[in-house]
Amino acid sequence: MTLQLVDIGVNLSDKAFDKDRDEVISRAVEHGVTTMILTGTSLAESQEVLDLARNYPGLCFSTAGIHPHGAKGANAHTFRELKALFSEPEVVAVGETGLDFNRDFSPRPVQEKVFEQQLELAIECGLPLFCHEREASERFADIIKNYRDQVSKLVVHCFTADKKALYRYLDLDCHIGMTGWICDERRGTHLHPLVKDIPVNRLMVETDSPWLLPRSLTKKPKSRRNEPAFLSEVVQMIATHTGLSPEQIARQTRETSLAFFNLTAHHHGLQGQDEQ
Repeated sequence: MTLQLVDIGVNLSDKAFDKDRDEVISRAVEHGVTTMILTGTSLAESQEVLDLARNYPGLCFSTAGIHPHGAKGANAHTFRELKALFSEPEVVAVGETGLDFNRDFSPRPVQEKVFEQQLELAIECGLPLFCHEREASERFADIIKNYRDQVSKLVVHCFTADKKALYRYLDLDCHIGMTGWICDERRGTHLHPLVKDIPVNRLMVETDSPWLLPRSLTKKPKSRRNEPAFLSEVVQMIATHTGLSPEQIARQTRETSLAFFNLTAHHHGLQGQDEQ
């Protein structure tokens, strides 16, 4: 049985994919990845990934937002343009947005304000949020608390933090995105016991490619480039540490992801095939 997977975080506009984007998408499909959400982290990139999503209709969708790293460059014009993107049918989430107190490429107060503005936009247009949080979990939780009742859904993508942060997010009814970080025997093993604590209807999987190549891959590409075709490594590792089968993890994360991004009706035919 081929797993049918949803990769909720693909940086397909990255220059690492410039030479062979079509092949990357074909390989993903061959390896059971039936839906990919392409990440927008700036206004220009959000437009770019929307154009890419249109090249792969029914297979790729996109997000539109301002990453905390670029918060200092955002202005009224940026938000007007973003808002226009949110009405495009391929755009399924607001983001990548959030807080990064690890690198502080933008001043923290600016990151917070730009994050809040995007939370407000998400409420206004009814879209879920695709969020980034690094070393800022308390502040991040404080901010979303004020909006949580009005926000439809929110995922903390590429979760790498500790148990305290995880419980803080689960208490706020957030979804959690798990990447190849869980396959890293040097820095990801703390996630092994935690993954059991994430309710099945809150867990989603992603490659965050071209980054975070799963270290558990037996044959690693020379380029060290990650791609959606390797998503099953993440599923396999989660299965190992939850005691569920890879098929169960695949099915549950797919159902959760399609519901999260409001793609369930869109994929109804696909799910029908699966259940025969």
